[in-house]
Amino acid sequence: MSQAATIAPPHRVQPRDYSLVGDESRRAAERGLASAEWYAAPVPRKQLKELMKRKDGPAIRDTAIWIGALILFGGAGALFWGHWLAVPCFIVYGVLYGSSSDSRWHECGHGTAFKTRWMNDAVYNLACFMIMREPTVWRWSHTRHHTDTIIVGRDPEIAVKRPPNILGLLLNLFAIKTSWAALGKLALHARGKLDAEEATFIPEMERHKVYRTARIYLALLAAVAVLSVALHSWLPAMLIGLPTLYGCWLSVVFGVTQHAGLSEDVLDHRLNSRTVYMNPVSRFLYWNMNYHVEHHMFPMVPYHALPALHEAIKAECPTPYPSLFAAYREIIPAVLRQVRDPDYHVVRELPASATLPPADRLADAA
Repeated sequence: MSQAATIAPPHRVQPRDYSLVGDESRRAAERGLASAEWYAAPVPRKQLKELMKRKDGPAIRDTAIWIGALILFGGAGALFWGHWLAVPCFIVYGVLYGSSSDSRWHECGHGTAFKTRWMNDAVYNLACFMIMREPTVWRWSHTRHHTDTIIVGRDPEIAVKRPPNILGLLLNLFAIKTSWAALGKLALHARGKLDAEEATFIPEMERHKVYRTARIYLALLAAVAVLSVALHSWLPAMLIGLPTLYGCWLSVVFGVTQHAGLSEDVLDHRLNSRTVYMNPVSRFLYWNMNYHVEHHMFPMVPYHALPALHEAIKAECPTPYPSLFAAYREIIPAVLRQVRDPDYHVVRELPASATLPPADRLADAA
């Protein structure tokens, strides 16, 4: 059997409204897709409890390596500043800063990377600043993403909408579009305001944290800019701030594989998420988020236990993609076709022995 089949239902007259305050949000609630019950593969209770066990050791080790590598390559880049040897140093530093921080933000935001809460919070806040994601906003945004994954009108984190914005995707390889939007949000929040969508998922009692953090972020960025001007050098900005732009490309390459081109409005993560096998270096940089079906199905399983969870449930899941290349061999044609045919999507094929979800969970894949 082929790994995936594709379908193309009749065209919709109007493009879908991905905002959280439009008609699609209301329709999702009416169809029972908001805060709904999701399919979960059967895992023995004792085994799942063991997989969900939190530990400090793996994350302390991996964080020490990450921070050490940042210091090493950032220091080398500063040492060789003005010489061509600084270029490879800042390439590596940029990926560690602008790409690996994405997975650290993600896992520590779930509170599962470390057993000790303050360690999760410390790495989460550091990583948030590195990729210009305000911690309170994104904690609540990501909660909604897991509650309503790729449900149109409900999920605020759908990265590749239909029809796709190809230029926007390319610009985000250097965080141009996302960083410009982030600066606009920082300016808004620093004035003590939220936009209409954020107001749908950030509780009232949490909003003061948003405003305070925005002011701190802007002050830090301004300090880096002032220091760069005072020193007549780009070096401070190359170490803090600009790596968010020049180093984010790998997080985009990894992140697009998660959901792009797959089904919308289905209550089964096997149909709207991908698991992609990666080499050990990529898995370290990505903190095992390549096991994305597994992560969404059981989000409280720590990153270091995801390979074991994958083994436990893979008989219930579609065939994993053997490599990034294999994933993009499907994603690129699908996304390009969606430009002219927004209803087109890839339908993941479940194993013959897999447990099938109820028919009412397959809205977009029907």
